[in-house]
Amino acid sequence: MTQEISLFDVKELIGKEIGVSDWIVVTQTTIDNFAETTGDFQFIHTDPARAAAETPFGGAIAHGFLSLSLLSAMSYNCLPKIREQTMGINYGFDKVRFMAPVKSGARVRGRFALADARFRGAGMLMVTYDATVEIEAERKPALSAIWQTIIQFEAKDPPVDACSPPACVSRGM
Repeated sequence: MTQEISLFDVKELIGKEIGVSDWIVVTQTTIDNFAETTGDFQFIHTDPARAAAETPFGGAIAHGFLSLSLLSAMSYNCLPKIREQTMGINYGFDKVRFMAPVKSGARVRGRFALADARFRGAGMLMVTYDATVEIEAERKPALSAIWQTIIQFEAKDPPVDACSPPACVSRGM
């Protein structure tokens, strides 16, 4: 179970690792379902026998975007829940690097460090994570990413020292 914190405590976590998720098995069924959803049926993902014979991977591998999309489930599993949060919005990625393939049947987990947190007007906190998807028993991670989300909260709940964006930048918020 993830820890619950107050919106007031978020800035104290900047620069710290704040969560490591449980392991998730990336099955061939998961890969096939992702292929069906996205229309990406490249044989390296959906034909294990051919992938074993014709690639250096030794079998089928997960789509990079599948590995990336697992960050949502991983974050729900391990990141602190903010009491005042009413909703979370995926804002996007500044940088994503796919560093190693995730083989069918491998276990992966997410590792999250809080890189930044800035108030963006009444009721919004922009949060930036340094996120990594690790592959069990592999030296290189599957990917690394800078992930931004927006935490929505009631405008009546901002921290006492919340400020407008230009002032927040100069104060390290």
